[in-house]
Amino acid sequence: MVIGAHAGDAENMAGATVLKHTRGGHRATIVHLTLGEAGHPTLPPAVYAGQRKREIQASAGLMGADVVTLDYRDGELPVSEAIKLQVCDLIRQAQPTIILTHWRGSFHKDHVATHEIVRDAIFYAALPAVQRAAQPHRVQGLYFPENWEDMDGWRADIYLDVSAVWDEYLAVLRSHEFIRGGISTFRYLDYYDALGTTRGCLGGFRKAAALMLPPGAWVRRLDYLA
Repeated sequence: MVIGAHAGDAENMAGATVLKHTRGGHRATIVHLTLGEAGHPTLPPAVYAGQRKREIQASAGLMGADVVTLDYRDGELPVSEAIKLQVCDLIRQAQPTIILTHWRGSFHKDHVATHEIVRDAIFYAALPAVQRAAQPHRVQGLYFPENWEDMDGWRADIYLDVSAVWDEYLAVLRSHEFIRGGISTFRYLDYYDALGTTRGCLGGFRKAAALMLPPGAWVRRLDYLA
């Protein structure tokens, strides 16, 4: 499961990772907490929201993933018990082994909010005392993929070989107008394509995705060094 603040966040920071796993036979669910509908320079949010819905359906189809969108407004994502329990319910229903989401070191308030929401939702999802419609579920792994807006204190702990799915990943990116160009002045497509090459150089692959482990998960408990 990948949980992003806005439509497009999950795709650019984790699309290659999702493709690597869905092509390997695993299930994936993409969760968008908002549609990112306030990000168009000319279209009204209500109009742009319709475009974003079509884009996330198209990109989810390309990734072979299920898609869920919550009804929160772009730029106004609350950190509340209500949304934490909503995400808790999604986790219990989908029962993901791992979750990918935003690192807290972001300059975007919705990304910071998403980090806090997901951390608590994972805790609630595993806790039998939190009684909901679905039974408790314990997530085995939490990872923070690389997002250009979330780099304060982020570090690359894992290099994942995504060479075989890279062209498919670029197709996922191009299914979103703001990523392929024409809305934002930031060169999303160039950035993430170059980033895959850079991480590939460091990881020893043609193309790689980098992920961060949660603080505390850096510790390894061993009898001997490998």
